[in-house]
Amino acid sequence: MTTVLTALALVKEKETGTLEQLLVTPLRPATVLLGKLVPFLLIGLLDVLLVVLVATLWFEVPLRGSVPLLFGSALLFLLNTLGLGLLISTLSRTQQQALIGAAFFALMPMIILSGFVFPIESMPPVIQAVTYIVPLRYFLTLVRGIFLKGVGIPALWEEMLALLVLGLVLFGLSTWRFRRQLH
Repeated sequence: MTTVLTALALVKEKETGTLEQLLVTPLRPATVLLGKLVPFLLIGLLDVLLVVLVATLWFEVPLRGSVPLLFGSALLFLLNTLGLGLLISTLSRTQQQALIGAAFFALMPMIILSGFVFPIESMPPVIQAVTYIVPLRYFLTLVRGIFLKGVGIPALWEEMLALLVLGLVLFGLSTWRFRRQLH
């Protein structure tokens, strides 16, 4: 959800010209970008909270692991989704392009290649190799480990590191393109 919202909101700002208006103010571009992304980060964390509440209270799935670790992992994942949304917004000229880019070229492949729909082990070796650049693959492992198994950082540090590295690369590339687009 944060990928789509970020992409659509930033492209709309470009379409209406309000992003350029903000950038001529004394605010630095990084501050403007941060101000645009923080609401979507909060929406993402609220989504995580709602899913955890529904899972535990309605479906009575026991949360066996650490709640702070779960939300820390969610923050790492949100770094990836916000970075991806920002990247899509820099590649799109219209909201329609952003929506199609987010839905069909980012989210659908991410869901299919994450192991959520099909086990990664049953995929062809070439496709298995591609799954290593899919952030949702690592987040699903983290959620299953924390939520269902109750394991901690010693068992999940590799997935957390992978999410951090992917997130930094995605966010770095996105902010670079965003700054380049401003000039």
